[in-house]
Amino acid sequence: MSRMIMMDYTKEPRRDILCIDVKSFFASVEAAERGEDPLHARIAVVSKPANQGGLVLASSPLIKQEYGVKTGTRIYEIPKQANIQIVEPRMALYLERNLAIMRIFKRYIPEEDLLVYSIDESLLDVTKSHKLFGSTFNIAKKIQDDVKRELGLVLTVGIGDNPLLAKLALDHQAKHDRMNDFIGEWHYEDVPNTVWKIEALQDFWGIGARTAASLNRMGIQNIYDLSQYSIDRLKARFGVIGEQLFFHAHGIDRTLLSDKYTLQSTSFSKNQILNSDYLVKHNIEVVIREMTDENAARLRKHKLTTAVVKLSIGYSRNSLQSGFNHQMKINATDSSKKLKAYMLQIFHKYYQEHIPVRVINVTFGKVRPKQSLQLNLFEPAEETMEREELDKAIDSVREKYGYTSLLHASSLSEGGMAKYRATLLGGHRSGKEE
Repeated sequence: MSRMIMMDYTKEPRRDILCIDVKSFFASVEAAERGEDPLHARIAVVSKPANQGGLVLASSPLIKQEYGVKTGTRIYEIPKQANIQIVEPRMALYLERNLAIMRIFKRYIPEEDLLVYSIDESLLDVTKSHKLFGSTFNIAKKIQDDVKRELGLVLTVGIGDNPLLAKLALDHQAKHDRMNDFIGEWHYEDVPNTVWKIEALQDFWGIGARTAASLNRMGIQNIYDLSQYSIDRLKARFGVIGEQLFFHAHGIDRTLLSDKYTLQSTSFSKNQILNSDYLVKHNIEVVIREMTDENAARLRKHKLTTAVVKLSIGYSRNSLQSGFNHQMKINATDSSKKLKAYMLQIFHKYYQEHIPVRVINVTFGKVRPKQSLQLNLFEPAEETMEREELDKAIDSVREKYGYTSLLHASSLSEGGMAKYRATLLGGHRSGKEE
């Protein structure tokens, strides 16, 4: 019988990390705005509630418990007689509350020790805050109390010796432990009784369905199995990720929140779920042009170009076909005119007439810094310069007065979506349309 693999944690760095999540963030903000306790409210935030395909973005804890309504539930799946208040998202309000929460965090830590993981989840390194604010647990409680008193929101907090353990403590203990005020605490010494007790591989942070399936084929069924597997065989199968999986299974993560890095963006993408099925080819083309134009403006704003364009079309769910997804390599450019022409070229090549379209995605790949004026052998230099100056002028006006201050006439037609998209934030209703 082989000996159990254990790590020597005395050589591992220890920090005092909090992983903080706002419980059912969007729904809780809506409850607080109505003077209700988020834990007792019955609210579901639904994108496009008038549409049968409307999607639940957040639901109060109580209706998760009573009706099984959770993020991703379709509106038609909600029981007809359920005592649930359906509300539309107000993304601008949620962002305001997020910024207010960040300001509370910064009372306890310097900005370099804060890592915003998502709109409702953050990591805080409080190692240097003890002299002013007490123990790690006391700091967690103080932050919880401040946010509840000032914003009416409930925080769940995972405490750990590193970001990974704090995140696992949050997901597997704090979110479900009301008896301990939604605070969970996992340390290196607890790994055999905490980390190794996680059965489903996909319940572990960083392991998706494909990786889990690959691990299953290797005979690894749970996190304990992963912790006891040969690190050399994991590296042979997954490369450096295999080594990371092994150490994570032992609760080891050497990330420092204060380490700064620059995210290398390799693509720009825009996705639009249309408000209804589009059957008229011209109307579909209008939306493709609009989305390409908006994406091209993003390129120019960041002084980038794209060398790959990809168009994805999703047909109506009532159609027997699912749509298509095709890309093409191009000479690097940031020209709205050229990029719209490329996108329409893909569309005309693959679109099948009279099939209703419901989803459009426009993506630019191989995004790189712009080198200089992009002269083209097949285009006079004067024309190239005029086109770039026109793009700059349009971008300048839109930046000052808003995107809809300058629109192509086609965007004002029946199929245009640019004015509607301008009212969205993060792909959803901002709540500030009036």
